[in-house]
Amino acid sequence: MFFIYPIFYMFYLSFTSWDLVSPEKTFVGLENYKELIHSPDFLQTLSNTLFYTVLTVGISLVLSLFLALWLNRKGNRYRFLQGAIFSPHIISLVSISLLWMWMMDPQYGLLNWVLSLFGMPPSKWLADTSSAIYSLVLVSVWKILGYNTLIFIAGLQSIPKEVYEAAALDQTPWWRKLTRITIPMLSPTIFFLLIINTVNSFQVFDTVQIMTQGGPANSTNMLVFFIYQNGFDFFKIGYASAAGVILLLFVGIVTIFHFLFLAKKVHYR
Repeated sequence: MFFIYPIFYMFYLSFTSWDLVSPEKTFVGLENYKELIHSPDFLQTLSNTLFYTVLTVGISLVLSLFLALWLNRKGNRYRFLQGAIFSPHIISLVSISLLWMWMMDPQYGLLNWVLSLFGMPPSKWLADTSSAIYSLVLVSVWKILGYNTLIFIAGLQSIPKEVYEAAALDQTPWWRKLTRITIPMLSPTIFFLLIINTVNSFQVFDTVQIMTQGGPANSTNMLVFFIYQNGFDFFKIGYASAAGVILLLFVGIVTIFHFLFLAKKVHYR
């Protein structure tokens, strides 16, 4: 009831015009959807969300896989590094966002100081339309990297050692072992992380709300923040609900796509 009813109510509201205060809701049919489809701001927001999702999921999965391969060893040093990499995942996203805002400050930020050490020009980071969305991707990858790495390490430790011993006897090169043994046997883990990371990236809100407010010039606006803005800042509940329905359909289509086309490549032992 607590999950199904809000979804159906959102569908109902998407066909109405309501300001959250008036007792009456006016039925407008598909007008909210038509307005969304012809809105440049909404189309840019949709494009931003897809771009952010592809970059965040792709970079975090590749980096965490190679980190897991490196950290999947015994010893206190590796256990410490595993804990250090995982720590951002348990820290509040509000604290992380404030920390990165300071680091990305164009005048006094740590990142521009590091760039200056290598003779590179300073960046405006969150203040520039060309770099703002990449800055959000950087924060999100840093936040999720430790979680993905630990899940990959758990998957690596479940692979039978006899398989690697047989490959070693055949003097199989490292790259061939990675592509023919490790990745196929990690495919259930990769598939799980792909689904989880994709759904989480579509739902990004906190970093946008705290760090950019969707700006500059709508360059970092995402679907969830767009829905929040129209619903609770502009009191366009029907319009925001229509955007919510589109977000729900997108997440559903992407998830079904993953299960239909990628699940066949997963090897379960």
